[in-house]
Amino acid sequence: MTNDVRSPVVAPYGAWSSSIAPEAIASGFVRLAETRWDGDDLLWLETRPDDAGRTTLVRLRAGGMAEDISPPRVNVRTRVHEYGGASYLAAGDVVVVSDFATGRLLRVGPGRAGVPITPEGAWRYADLELDDRRGRLLAIREDHTGPGEAVNAIVAIPLDGSAGGDASAVQVLVGGSDFVSSPRLAPDGRRLAWLRWDHPNLPWDGTECVVAALGAAGIPGPGRVVAGDAATWSAQPRWSLDGSLVLAVEQGEWIGLYRWDGERLAALTPGIEAEFAEPDWNFGYSSHGVAGDGSLIAIGRARGRDCLWRIDPTGSRGPTVFDLPFTELAWLAVRGREAVAIAAAPDMFRALVRIDLETGAWTVVRRSSDRDLDPTHVSVGEPVEFPTTGNRTAHGILYRPTNPAFRAPEGRLPPLVVASHGGPTSAAYSGLHLPFQLLTSRGIAVLDVDYGGSTGYGKAYRKRLEGTWGVTDVDDCVAGALEMARRGEADSARLAIEGGSASGYTTLCALAFRDVFRAGVSYFGLGNLEAFAAETHKFESRYLDRLIGPYPEALETYRERSPILHPEGFSRPVLILQGLDDHVVPPSEAERIVAALAAKGIPHVYLPFEGEDHGFRQAANIVRSAQAEIAFYGRVFGFVPADDLPPLPWRSAAG
Repeated sequence: MTNDVRSPVVAPYGAWSSSIAPEAIASGFVRLAETRWDGDDLLWLETRPDDAGRTTLVRLRAGGMAEDISPPRVNVRTRVHEYGGASYLAAGDVVVVSDFATGRLLRVGPGRAGVPITPEGAWRYADLELDDRRGRLLAIREDHTGPGEAVNAIVAIPLDGSAGGDASAVQVLVGGSDFVSSPRLAPDGRRLAWLRWDHPNLPWDGTECVVAALGAAGIPGPGRVVAGDAATWSAQPRWSLDGSLVLAVEQGEWIGLYRWDGERLAALTPGIEAEFAEPDWNFGYSSHGVAGDGSLIAIGRARGRDCLWRIDPTGSRGPTVFDLPFTELAWLAVRGREAVAIAAAPDMFRALVRIDLETGAWTVVRRSSDRDLDPTHVSVGEPVEFPTTGNRTAHGILYRPTNPAFRAPEGRLPPLVVASHGGPTSAAYSGLHLPFQLLTSRGIAVLDVDYGGSTGYGKAYRKRLEGTWGVTDVDDCVAGALEMARRGEADSARLAIEGGSASGYTTLCALAFRDVFRAGVSYFGLGNLEAFAAETHKFESRYLDRLIGPYPEALETYRERSPILHPEGFSRPVLILQGLDDHVVPPSEAERIVAALAAKGIPHVYLPFEGEDHGFRQAANIVRSAQAEIAFYGRVFGFVPADDLPPLPWRSAAG
C-alpha cells in the first residue's frame, strides 16, 4: 500500500504558493444588501465587480427563479450622506430605484424601462417609503442646489411622474434639522415617524425619534419626540400592525429595543447585554422585525458577534437565542414564520439565507460567492483579548498562517499584518474574509483589531475614542501587535499595519507617531485632519468635534494628530491606494501624503484608480490592490512571493 500524503514543503513565511489567487478576490463575487419582502417575493441588491461595480435590484418570486428587475446599466445606488443606502422601493407594481449617475429616482415599468419621477438637478434621494393612499412616495432629499452645505428634508414625490419635469411638484414635508432619516408611515397612514439630529452629532451620538399626525392633505402636524435626544441614540423606528412603534434606544450601556404605544416607551430587552442596532452609516439598516406570532425577531451584537433573538413583547416568555452558526447578521427582514438576512461565519462567505422561525432551520438563497475553499487552507479567526494602555482590555481576531502544503523553517515566526476597521465607529468582521485568506494561505498572520471605539462591546467601549482618535486606536493596534509577538504568534521584527478610510488614518498615525511597524498600507486614508474638516461632505463635517475636539478651538490638537504634518516621524515604506472619485476622503489627501513621503525620500508606492470612490467596486482594481499588497509585503518583509505579480512603481523621492 502506498502513502499519498506528502510532507509539507519547507519555505519561508510569505513565500508559500496558495490555491487562492489574487484574482479570486473579485472574480465570481457579489455584494449582497438590502433584503426585503414584497408579499411572497424576496428582493435584494447585488453589487457585481465583474459588471463595472454596478448594483442591480434582484427579485425572487415564490417558486420561481431570481431575475434582475432594475433597468439595464443603471447603478442602483444613492449618494445621500455619500454612503447612501435604502436606494430602492418595491411594493407590488410600484418599483422605484435611485440612479447613481443622475441622482434621479426612476419608476421601473414593463421591460425594465426606467421613467424619471424626480427632476433633473443637484438633488439626491434615499430611504423611500410608499404612501399609496395618497399616490406618492416619501423620501429623504439632499438638496445641493444652493450655496453652502446641502439641505436635508423629508419630501413627497408624486408617483404619477409629474415631478419628473417639474421640481415644484416635489413637496417638502419635514425640514428644519441638519439631518433627517427613516420616514416611516403608520399602517393606517395617519401618522409619520422619523429621526432627526443636528451638527455636531452623527446618528449614534444622539437622535430624536419624532411622531406626527398627518392632516387630510398629508402634511405632518406638530411633531412629538417619543424617544432619544441630543445625547441619546435612537434608531430604526418600525411600526407594528397594532399601531405601536418599535425602535432601538440607547438609554443605558446597551442600545436596546423599546415599544412606544402612543403614550409611553417600554423596554423590550431589559438586562440583555447586546446592541440591537448598528451605527447608521447607511440608510435603511434593518435589525428587527415582527413575526406572525407577534414575537420580535432581532439581531443583537455582543463581544463582536451577532446572534438572532426572539423576544416576546408581552413578557410572558423570556428571550431566546436561535441556534445558528452565523457570527455576522445584517439586513434582517421578517415575514410570518420566516426571516431572511445576509449572514456569514468564520468558515462561510456572506450569503442571503432564509430562516424558519419555528424550527431554526436555514437555507441559502444566494451566495456572495460560489467559490469553495479547501477547509484545510482556511484560517479560522480566533477572538483574542489583550491588555492595552490605561489598564484596559482591547479585542481582536487572530488569523494564523494556514496552508498544509507548507511549513516554515524551524525557529522562524511569521510576519504579522495588523488590520483595523473603518468608521471608526464600526467593528471587525468575523465572517470568512478572502483578503485575509490571501495572506494567511501564503504564510502571513493577520490580527484584525476591534480598538476602543468599536461597536459590539457596549457604549463605554465605543465612547473610548471620543477626543482620543489617533491615540486610543493606535494604542490598541500597537498593543495587539506586541502582544501577538510576545505570545510567539508573530515575528516582532516583521510587523505591518494596514487599513482603509478611518483605519487608513490609524495606519498613518501608527507610522508617523510610533516605531513598531516596519511598513503600512493605506486605502484612501486620512492624513490631514484640518483639511479633512474643511473638505469633507456634510454628514461627517463635524465628526471630528467629538473624535478630536471642536474646531478651530482644538486647532493645535488637529495639527498634532495629523500624520502628514509630521513627516519627520515617517521612516518606513508605505503603499497608498486611492479612488479618484472619492468624496469622503478626497484624492488630495493621498496626494499630500505622497508628496510628504517623496520630500523625505521614504520608499512608497502610490496607486490611484480612475472611476473608484470610497471603497473599490471594480474587479480589475480590487485585484490590482490585492496583488500590490502581496508584492509590497514581499519587498518589505524580505520574501519572494510565489505569485507572478505586476511590478510596483516604487518611488523614494519627488520626481
